[in-house]
Amino acid sequence: MNKGISVALLIVGVLLIVWGVSAFDSASSDVSQVLTGSPTNKAIWLLVGGIIAGVVGLFGVLRSGKID
Repeated sequence: MNKGISVALLIVGVLLIVWGVSAFDSASSDVSQVLTGSPTNKAIWLLVGGIIAGVVGLFGVLRSGKID
């Protein structure tokens, strides 16, 4: 994987995690937690997507740093 793409995925992953935490702490998520017992789907998908993108990006950065 190209190192530039890996770095971009890592940055996008971190941004999605930050956005997901913000959505998790929002008022609509609080209302959803009171009514259903779980946070909003948006918050969950942002966190999951951020974790996946971050892990793939980190793996790509670490793998592309090796000298063949």
